[in-house]
Amino acid sequence: MKVEEPLIFEKSKPGKIGILIEEEEDSFLQEIDPTLLREEIKGFPELSEPEVIRHFHRLARMNWAVTLGIYPLGSCTMKYNPVLNEEVAGLRGFLELHPEQDMEDIQGILEIYWRLEQLLLQLTGMDAATLLPAAGAHGELTAIMMVKKFFAEKGENREFVLIQDSAHGTNPASASIAGFKTREIKSTRSGMLDVAALEKVMDEKVALMMMTVPNTLGIFETQIVEIAEIVHSKGGFVYCDGANFNSFVAKILPSRMGIDLMHVNLHKTFSTPHGGGGPGAGPVLVKKELEPFLPIPRIVKEDGKFKVSCDFPLSIGRIKSFFGQTAVIVRALAYILSMGGEGLKRVAEVCVLNANYIRRMLEEFFYLPYKSDSLHEVVFSDKFQREKGVTAMDIAKRLLDYGVHSPTVFFPLIVKGALMIEPTETESKEELDRFIEAMRKIAQEIEENPEVVKTAPHSTPVKRCDEVLAARRLKVRWE
Repeated sequence: MKVEEPLIFEKSKPGKIGILIEEEEDSFLQEIDPTLLREEIKGFPELSEPEVIRHFHRLARMNWAVTLGIYPLGSCTMKYNPVLNEEVAGLRGFLELHPEQDMEDIQGILEIYWRLEQLLLQLTGMDAATLLPAAGAHGELTAIMMVKKFFAEKGENREFVLIQDSAHGTNPASASIAGFKTREIKSTRSGMLDVAALEKVMDEKVALMMMTVPNTLGIFETQIVEIAEIVHSKGGFVYCDGANFNSFVAKILPSRMGIDLMHVNLHKTFSTPHGGGGPGAGPVLVKKELEPFLPIPRIVKEDGKFKVSCDFPLSIGRIKSFFGQTAVIVRALAYILSMGGEGLKRVAEVCVLNANYIRRMLEEFFYLPYKSDSLHEVVFSDKFQREKGVTAMDIAKRLLDYGVHSPTVFFPLIVKGALMIEPTETESKEELDRFIEAMRKIAQEIEENPEVVKTAPHSTPVKRCDEVLAARRLKVRWE
């Protein structure tokens, strides 16, 4: 059913009220400092409670969600999230925690932090961990700051961080914020890092090589061990952007590939709802020589009790105020414990199977720029469709008319007109087939009547937007 819904300001009528609070002499309002009370907000909408509830429920029906169907955003890993994890994270004992509580009163949550750290160390083969970073990019920055301090303590002035050309945009951003200059390493025609190019630029001025394993083309870097040896031979570190860890979790340890430090996205591999900027968590895991530089506070177990300690003189310091992503951590621990080692192996196997099924079923219809084996995601391009004047964005918009969310478009940047598809392991063959059928129908429409795709979507409440204008002149205020 098509839903039209005015703005809440347009539904407002003077005199309506949602709830009536009798202001008696002993009202709680009398106990609040008057200077802290906000005066009446000019132009604030006036509606009844049912009108407000119905308004937001109607808006919710316009949104797409993984609870409605496949959400194949490449690199984002928008998998279905078990309700069990939500139930656990919603327990009152977690919801009502306060960061300033005495440590004796929060032994339960401290143990959860500690246990999750131990499990992540087992899954990565690393020696020490921090759960403090609030998301993947924050984890990158934290790790790079640790590397910078490591070399500062040694008295070495290392200026550069090496980054592959298919990397997430946050990689060079994080390196720059931490005070490094960046050098880009090109990919070969196979879609993997050019090892010969790495050998030419790797010297004692390079602090770090940032890798995404598998990379953002969905291709595993088969020479990762050789890459690590080249970097280590000059005293540098190898960092793994763990955004795609779900493709080999519990199958192989990153430490065995020569990885020295990495972040893991709990909100991707370990199943927490995310999108729209949060919530997330990006724990960082490191080898022993970097452990002294982990941020504070750290969770310490002594005599069977847990405490938060800041007694680490070489630490990079605080990177945030509190463990603010507690609900994400609880969900991740519940997920890992419920899946077990064999279950996590199955996660890796099925997400790779699903991606390769989509690849095989669509490669006749969409151009595949890199022919190397795919792991958890596959990247097509709109090369065939551009001949008819249709772009990846047009295809993405048309998918909305079929009741299917679009894949990631125009990323990675080394693929012109990229269509980056990640089905995740939680999608059934029936749901994959629904997505495949929609993509095939759109390819056929482009051949027969490209205008219907170029002007899509046709059935959504909001039609084709000017996305450049929206980004540059975003209106977030009703006037």
